[in-house]
Amino acid sequence: METATQQREPSPSSESKSLVSGKRPRLSDLIFDNIIKLLGYTSIVFVILIFVFLLKESLPLFKTYPLKKLLLGTSWYPTMDPPEFGLAPLILGSLLVTAGAVVIALPLGIGAAVYISEVAPSSIKDILKSLVELLAAIPSVVMGFVGMIVLAPWIKEIFDLPTGLTALAGSITLAFMAVPTVTSIAEDALAAVPTAYRTGSLALGATKWQTISQVVVPAARSGIVAASMLGVGRAIGETMTVLMVTGNAALIPRSFLQPVRTMTATIAAEMGETVQGGEHYQALFVIGLLLFIITFIINLVADLSLHRGRRQRG
Repeated sequence: METATQQREPSPSSESKSLVSGKRPRLSDLIFDNIIKLLGYTSIVFVILIFVFLLKESLPLFKTYPLKKLLLGTSWYPTMDPPEFGLAPLILGSLLVTAGAVVIALPLGIGAAVYISEVAPSSIKDILKSLVELLAAIPSVVMGFVGMIVLAPWIKEIFDLPTGLTALAGSITLAFMAVPTVTSIAEDALAAVPTAYRTGSLALGATKWQTISQVVVPAARSGIVAASMLGVGRAIGETMTVLMVTGNAALIPRSFLQPVRTMTATIAAEMGETVQGGEHYQALFVIGLLLFIITFIINLVADLSLHRGRRQRG
């Protein structure tokens, strides 16, 4: 009996080894959890600090220039005496170019994602995904240069315009910059749909297209919405491309075939010419604050859509 008891009882050395081996993973997990939390909190602090800085530099202008006149004014002449800081042409120019880019990019991006995820043979699927990622890696200044040299002369000739540097050129160029973002995120959302959805639909007699359009795409709707919102954010926050191909005319836009100026292009073009602390300097920070708020809302909506989709799948 003694021998059996001794055999059943673990030796102290084995207990200590198991305790030590058990403590190390828990300690490392705790360290990594704290590091991840610290990084997350740091990101939040940085975002708050950026917002506070933009707000601090913008507020002095509101004391001397009415907010209503600032947002609804139709004249942007910051060097006149007295200066005019009407942001309406810049806001409408940004919205027009972004809307055109979205109309082009969303069908192309979602269609490409559906093809890569559901239709393309496995032998070329990875190649297509790599090409999409490569397109996303092209610098914006290169896309702007291509749009200025190739696309703008084509638009000028086709529509018989004085210049091809128009809102249409900006929309087309931005669309091709937003397509990789939409395609990549939408494809991930489609790939996350359980295989049982597809096999179940096919087993009930649905065709492959019916399965894609009525089962897979609706199941990935939240991810597709998030991809679309991030594509919009990518378009509205772009600077160099629109600076090069939209003509930079601070006028109220009435069609896609006239030059416009966007908010991002205004900051890039004029920040180096301003006096620090002056009204022009403060007006540019107001534009930056508006862009911050717009992109924050867009990314928040996209994040909420992704979380809602995960909860539904869970």
